[in-house]
Amino acid sequence: MLGLGETREEVIQTLTDLRDNGCDVVTIGQYLQPTHKHLPVQRFVHPDEFAEYREVGYQLGLDYVESGPLVRSSYHSERHVFPGLGRQEWEKKKSEQIL
Repeated sequence: MLGLGETREEVIQTLTDLRDNGCDVVTIGQYLQPTHKHLPVQRFVHPDEFAEYREVGYQLGLDYVESGPLVRSSYHSERHVFPGLGRQEWEKKKSEQIL
């Protein structure tokens, strides 16, 4: 969850640490304060920033990266069980943008 005061560098380091420790699926979403008793939102992250983290994750070699304001841990979870699916789709999209 983003929006609790983390820096860009911290997010990228976390993605790197996850990869280095064998994680291959990452979901990144916007933190939303459930009640007034919970931590407040520090900032709302722009969708472009979520897209950047998706790119960074795939560039780091992660297998599946879901990143967006409404993403939660179960977001498209049925797709996460297919090894390489997210990376394949990302690479195909990238190659189509070049053409």
